Amino acid sequence: MKTNTYQKVGFLLDMDGVIYKGKELIPGTKEFLQKLDHLNIPYLFLTNNSQRTRRDLTLKIERLGVKATCEQILTCGIATARYLSEKKPTATAYVIGENGLAAALHQNNITVVDDDADYVVIGEGRTINFENIEKAVRLVHNGASLIATNLDTTCPTDNGIRPGCGAIVAMIEAATGKKAFSLGKPSPIMMRIARKTLGLRTDETIMVGDTMYTDILGAVEMGYRSALVLSGHTTRDDLTQYAYQPDIIADSLSDIPEEFYLKAL
Repeated sequence: MKTNTYQKVGFLLDMDGVIYKGKELIPGTKEFLQKLDHLNIPYLFLTNNSQRTRRDLTLKIERLGVKATCEQILTCGIATARYLSEKKPTATAYVIGENGLAAALHQNNITVVDDDADYVVIGEGRTINFENIEKAVRLVHNGASLIATNLDTTCPTDNGIRPGCGAIVAMIEAATGKKAFSLGKPSPIMMRIARKTLGLRTDETIMVGDTMYTDILGAVEMGYRSALVLSGHTTRDDLTQYAYQPDIIADSLSDIPEEFYLKAL
């Protein structure tokens, strides 16, 4: 019996709103990933949340029934740490954020300090206080570069939304008059790191996300194919707000048609 050989592709998969929503796995996710595994199609999980380490996120999705390794997860915190380390291997940083961001910086040989920092790096979290903001403002005013792990203005929680990294960054920008450089989606830096991690070419890369201004915008700007799923942040009615559009729209991962990514050679 003839076995089809398919054109090489790989998936970049947003997490919250695509793989899970809160503490629940989105129906059909496990079966979709099993299909990719069966077809030897590589995939990488991407998130604009820097709070958790890769190990934390791996454990979370494994408890939801999805097999994954730490190497299959890329956070905006990791993308930020890699970029800063490449630009200045001996860099120091004052950090507003939680364990995931601090761990990524340490693993890339960036020293976390309280004063005289090269960078002020902003993530998100629930332990931020106004004293942190004041210190960040002083350091940026004195010459430290302002770095955002992402510019998402809100973060989803089980109880609704709370201010995200972008909201925190906006306060510091307003106080200092300086603009932050963001490394999270839709930054081409994070999107390029993700593609290279899977060893894909631009035309082989498919981004699946639930948010137009991060996931889909990042894909469009990089020339990747894109699939918007309606299982998270965005509704069909929201699409009229954007000049760019995804290649396809599906209710969830499991509703992405095979012909979108399976093309026999």
